[in-house]
Amino acid sequence: MSTPIQDFHALHAPGQLLILANVWDAGSAVLAREAGARALATSSAALAWSLGHADGGLLPRQELLDAVTRIQRVNPLPLTVDIENGYSDEPDAVLALVQELLARGVVGINLEDGLQPPALMEAKLRTLREALPRPGLFINARIDTYLQRALPPEALEDEARSRMARYAAAGADGLFLPGLADLDVARRLAASTPLPLNLMSWPGLPGADALRAAGVRRLSAGASLFKSCYGALLTDMSRLHEQGEFDGWAHALDYARTNAWMNAARGR
Repeated sequence: MSTPIQDFHALHAPGQLLILANVWDAGSAVLAREAGARALATSSAALAWSLGHADGGLLPRQELLDAVTRIQRVNPLPLTVDIENGYSDEPDAVLALVQELLARGVVGINLEDGLQPPALMEAKLRTLREALPRPGLFINARIDTYLQRALPPEALEDEARSRMARYAAAGADGLFLPGLADLDVARRLAASTPLPLNLMSWPGLPGADALRAAGVRRLSAGASLFKSCYGALLTDMSRLHEQGEFDGWAHALDYARTNAWMNAARGR
């Protein structure tokens, strides 16, 4: 019988496209499962915002761990957690956080390089890989070349390819390029590595069939679902306060159905 970690690795097999609708709390985790999710992923920004913190490494470690515990209470699916840069420049501190997440049944992480030197990311990856069994925790190395765009446009692809190779050699299981929406570039980068390539839902990015054909094996939503939900919430709140009216009934969840989902999740 396979383990949740083995099941999660299998979801990244060649020819497959794992779609992850990122969650931020227990309620959104229940909804993702009802919507057909095969695995769950957190969004670091969405999770931080849901707890009243800004994104960007400012979420207290214990609040992250408590949030994961609450999600796992209702979640029977494999869960991967976005830990930004590991909330530390010290590889051993990142490892300690990851071990806490493993104790909570997490099967994967996203670890990002941001604007930090690639050598620091490599050191963190090597520390994790040396300390953890393999195959084991799925380490998705997030490369922010296209998200940060700190280089000239013509240099982005070569820089992304270089970091992909470095992080793969350091022990990554997957490679994540948020901000990349050019399918031709994605096809070339996917062909340049044996590891699964993960993209983020982005304006201009084509649909699942085209991504699968290009060799992309994972697509995540990032914070976009949270922003959509909270954008609608702010609009409805503003209308209610300004006019005493609520007109969101057309998209509102049914009370009995929602309550039944949450009640069923209690027993998981």
